[in-house]
Amino acid sequence: MTFRTFRLRAAGFAALLIASAAVCLAQPPEVDDSYFADRVYPILHEAQCALCHADNGVASATSLEFPEPTANREQIIAFGLQLRDLIDPDDPEQSWVLLKPTNREEHTGGVRIEPGSSEEQRLLTWIRYLVTFDEEDHARVDRLVADSRKYELQPLSIRRLTHSQYNNTVRDLLGDLSNPASHFPAEDFVNGFQNQLAAQGVSPIQAEAYSAAAERLAQAAFRGGDPQSPLPCEPTSPFTVECAREFVATFGLRAFRRPLDDGEIQRYVELLKMEAERTGEFVCGAQLVIETMLQSPHFLYRIERGPGSPNRQFETASRLSYFLWDTMPDDDLLQAAASGELATREQVEAYARRMLNDDRARGAFEEFLSQWLRFDRVLGATRDRRRFRGFNSETAIAMTEETRRLFNHLVWNDENFLEFLTADYTFINNELAELYGLEPPTEPFGRVTYPEDSPRGGILGHGTVLLLTSKPSETSPTARGLFVRNQLLGQEVPPPPAGVSTELPEVTEDRPMTNRERLSLHLSNESCSACHKLIDPIGLAFEQFNAVGEFEEKMSLRFGSRRDPKVVELDIDTTAFIQGVENSEF
Repeated sequence: MTFRTFRLRAAGFAALLIASAAVCLAQPPEVDDSYFADRVYPILHEAQCALCHADNGVASATSLEFPEPTANREQIIAFGLQLRDLIDPDDPEQSWVLLKPTNREEHTGGVRIEPGSSEEQRLLTWIRYLVTFDEEDHARVDRLVADSRKYELQPLSIRRLTHSQYNNTVRDLLGDLSNPASHFPAEDFVNGFQNQLAAQGVSPIQAEAYSAAAERLAQAAFRGGDPQSPLPCEPTSPFTVECAREFVATFGLRAFRRPLDDGEIQRYVELLKMEAERTGEFVCGAQLVIETMLQSPHFLYRIERGPGSPNRQFETASRLSYFLWDTMPDDDLLQAAASGELATREQVEAYARRMLNDDRARGAFEEFLSQWLRFDRVLGATRDRRRFRGFNSETAIAMTEETRRLFNHLVWNDENFLEFLTADYTFINNELAELYGLEPPTEPFGRVTYPEDSPRGGILGHGTVLLLTSKPSETSPTARGLFVRNQLLGQEVPPPPAGVSTELPEVTEDRPMTNRERLSLHLSNESCSACHKLIDPIGLAFEQFNAVGEFEEKMSLRFGSRRDPKVVELDIDTTAFIQGVENSEF
């Protein structure tokens, strides 16, 4: 064989291999139940479909809800099989789950999968696989879906006390009013609140803060060495076993919100004994026990094991108290748990109604309100002093008080809570009356009814909301629309993609523009429009309320020097709509 012949044959063999590989690549891989988890779900994850199609996403009202981010493989496979309910068996290519993400049928989220792409082909392959299912397959799918639920987390719940819960708990446990948690590292807001598990880690700085607070609280528990309420007995010597056990059991019950077992009692008694004998003072041993308990996970965390737990009713007592009071159970509630009086729905309801009549419930509800409407941001807001000379920190405080008064009026007088959004009245002081252009109240934060032609109604006309959703010198329709989606509709709008510019066109004297005109850039940019269509049109309805909540018929733009500015007034278009809701123009 000549070299030339060998080379020709080798080239032919290589061509045959390439052709064979091409044939193999052209053939779709074998499709089974796992194809979705391996080949399709990664595409949908990359397209960020789950950000909207989740229990709190803007597409939560649709019939498609993605599994939690922590879902395991079995749950993802089950989710893919359930898509069979959303396909068109007669014409798979017209299935909703294909037309929407490719935007062949108008999709609020825009194009998520490029038409004609390999990603679309994979999704179509899965749809065609689901079309082949017969009754036996459907029964198999139902079994797989049921089995996937076995992998769900058991009802064990471990929640750290929030800073407000910590302050309230040491107040009720020790009578301490120093609010030590106010000096702890700030808590993060997740999903709008500070009590979310995703934000409840403990940093080294937080652990040090707990240690320092526990030491101070334990020392203050026995002011001047004179035993106060923490001791249920009078020790007759530096260490008395009976008194030590009684103290550990009674204080431990209140601190851990459950009875201590014999082993726990014995360990704390030994700790008390060691310190009491070292110092010659029973109180010193008791202080060390308190300091130690206040750093225990059983104090810092609410540990709920759920059904089958030997302390189930004590867990119920804690759930009730931290939900309705934002603090620990009182003695009556702990006694009810010990007596088995929190076992039935009727018993729990009876105690809940009693608790709502307690002043502590008002404080807990106001804590919820302040987090829900982000009073922290309102109270920390700053404004351009050249434009809003009358605004100061007292104005912000008055705004939160206005909202708090309306909230409490509706809740505690058993009024229709929908009026929180629609009320034609409010509770203001003289300063807010002047800002809103209303008659002053007869008393501070007295009730005032809006005139019939007033543009205000409910909290959406409160300075709290209008200040919260503005910039230091101008309004922000985007922030206002986002507030309605997040805080009122309970939806989470996905954050902007990385690298996308959020800058709007600059307003100049030669080119004055309203915010509607500037925001048109968002709505015309494909990478921005999907989300901004959800929020900007809502926020534009508030454009006649300026950055401090004052009503302005026209938009005023100031140019030139501070002493002699040129003012340009522009007409404001407040027509709006809610994307995804039919006939929602307003």
